[in-house]
Amino acid sequence: MSTQSLLIAGVGDIHGRFHRVEAWMEVLEKARGRPVDLVLAVGDVEAFRRADDQRRKMTKRLMPAEFAEYADGQRQMKRPLYFIGGNNEDFEALHDAPEGMELAPQVYYLGRAGLQTLRGLRVAYLSGIHAPRFFEQPLKRPRALDTAKQAGYFRAPEVERVMHARDVDLLLVHEWPRGIVQRARDENTPSARPLPSYWIGNPITRRLADTLRPKWMFCGHSHKGFAVSLGGESGRPVTRIACLDQAARPDEAVFWLEFENREPVRGGWGLSGAVAWQAGAPWNLQSLPAAGPHAALPEEERELG
Repeated sequence: MSTQSLLIAGVGDIHGRFHRVEAWMEVLEKARGRPVDLVLAVGDVEAFRRADDQRRKMTKRLMPAEFAEYADGQRQMKRPLYFIGGNNEDFEALHDAPEGMELAPQVYYLGRAGLQTLRGLRVAYLSGIHAPRFFEQPLKRPRALDTAKQAGYFRAPEVERVMHARDVDLLLVHEWPRGIVQRARDENTPSARPLPSYWIGNPITRRLADTLRPKWMFCGHSHKGFAVSLGGESGRPVTRIACLDQAARPDEAVFWLEFENREPVRGGWGLSGAVAWQAGAPWNLQSLPAAGPHAALPEEERELG
């Protein structure tokens, strides 16, 4: 039987920077000596046509709205980009496509929740963040700023839909699962960087991770790189979690994986092509790239969420 080999690239919160992501993928392809088969974005993609759209957060309106060039046919993605929703999206445009849609050639919204097979990989996903007050409330059409904000919260039926997925290769969520920082603390793995606050994340995405037990899980939202594993005890399958920085700098905003016949065999951070993990190796804080000082960023690029 021939081996199906895939290179996928997970990308953190894009916030409208489509040109940058395209350029990054070209660098990664040269480094790995092969094409990127899939780009998977973990929410806050912001596929707006106008940077000053009133539905965007005030601090985000100074950031690019490059999606218009793709929607209008001026540019086209060279490789397919699939994304889930975060809590900052053009929810009015996405509302009538809860099952997903193609927004522009090679740019696909996966939908609010579900499971899809992409190039042979079983990818489960949940868009949005957790807001307990709205968890049981029906989703309203986002006609104004308040309902647009509420559209960025996932609902109970959506979570239930994903809960039934099995044999999952990759789980995409926007907000971190609760408890993974404490897991890293408990492991007492030496790390040169300070750990995030233990309260980061939510219990719903943690329950998804514990129930589905995917091979890998990608997260965004908190604009920090993080690496931790769940499971492994009593023969339980291991889920390796990669939390991605926002797409302002590639070192921790991009994490790539190579699969062979649906089995992950190696992966790495950033664009150098260097391997940070291979099958059989541990996945923890020491798997992160060496922390270094970052150049000062504009204020709008420093804002979380």
